Amino acid sequence: MSPRTSTRTGFWLVAATLGALVSASAAPSPIFPVYQAEWGLGPSAVTVVFAVYAAVLLVALLTVGSLSDHLGRRPVVLAAIAGVVASMLAFVLADSTGWLVAARALQGFSTGTAIGALGAWLLDLAGPRRGALAQVVNGAVPPLGLMAGGLGSGLLVEFAPAPTRTVYALLAVLLVLCAAALLAVPDAAARVPGALRSLTPVVRLPRASRASLVRFAPGFLASWGLGGFVLGLGPSVVAGVLGRTDHVTGGLVVAAVAGVGALVGVLTRAVRPDRLVAVGMLALVVGPLLVVLALEHSSTALFFTGAAVSGIGFGGGFQGALRGVLATAPAGERAGVLSAVYVMSYLAFGLPAVVAGFLAPSLGLREVADGYAALVVAVGLAGLVLTLAGSRRARGTGGLPAPRRPSPARRAAAAQVKRGR
Repeated sequence: MSPRTSTRTGFWLVAATLGALVSASAAPSPIFPVYQAEWGLGPSAVTVVFAVYAAVLLVALLTVGSLSDHLGRRPVVLAAIAGVVASMLAFVLADSTGWLVAARALQGFSTGTAIGALGAWLLDLAGPRRGALAQVVNGAVPPLGLMAGGLGSGLLVEFAPAPTRTVYALLAVLLVLCAAALLAVPDAAARVPGALRSLTPVVRLPRASRASLVRFAPGFLASWGLGGFVLGLGPSVVAGVLGRTDHVTGGLVVAAVAGVGALVGVLTRAVRPDRLVAVGMLALVVGPLLVVLALEHSSTALFFTGAAVSGIGFGGGFQGALRGVLATAPAGERAGVLSAVYVMSYLAFGLPAVVAGFLAPSLGLREVADGYAALVVAVGLAGLVLTLAGSRRARGTGGLPAPRRPSPARRAAAAQVKRGR
């Protein structure tokens, strides 16, 4: 196998591994109603399990999120996969809420360790000539993984034996195979010193990427806020409000949003990031409003129409924003930039879902879903306004950033040079 072929094959193996890890993170969602039925768990307990994953994942992003920039991609990813496999085995053994919390915490930390390293590895393997492809894959694979994990888990829970164990056992085997395949993938990242110093909890965002992260922040916040609702409460809303108790329908909620989102990313790879974010924000206004109408009239068809439109927003908002930020990331700081992106995304993913889960027993699932939809719509509207304003400013300067005023020190130096002439 030639080095070029090895690099190309390795690129897709790394992408598949990222998809498998995200699939594993989505797999428990269709199983939550089973735990509720068999163990008598309420929405608050389910929310605790969900929240632990998001909280521990954020801890990992803030501490070890950029570790692969210092130690290399492969050792960090392999250690993280080992942690996720161990969490799958913990899910298999789980017989109480405590087991679920422990398994989800281990999964969250391990996934948070891996996602930045895997995304940076994709950029390394793509090289300058295929950088645009790496950005598309980085944006499309997580929604694809969510779709596969949600739908696959729902099908297995509905039709396979031992629904609370089979899913996790199969995922553990898949992840072991991914780890074995990664042993042959080139790890060509230039390692930089400072591994221990990098463990200090801080978001390391290079100066070159700061302005773009601020500009595209609504894309991350609105899209992943929607994702938190879908994964945290989507199956429960379908069962409790629409009366659809089959687990396949619960998995289809995740698949409708994530699958459409992934398709949007693939079909819009030539669209400018700001335009894609604008389309996404508009869809994140319309889609949740359709969901609210569907819940009001108990219409499953309208609910999934709203979910599909929301999926356009999920894909456009997240992937447009991700491409815009990654285009500014220096080669030696890619894992850190991706970690900063995911810190913002998972805060939006976890916090509103936690609040919603604790409010559901007292307010009701439909009322909480309405409030959650209103929050996503508000962020979507703000993002649409900011994106359109930014695009208008860019057109006013010919598509180039506005000239920056020289610093006082530079103005003084220039004046001194002028006086000396």
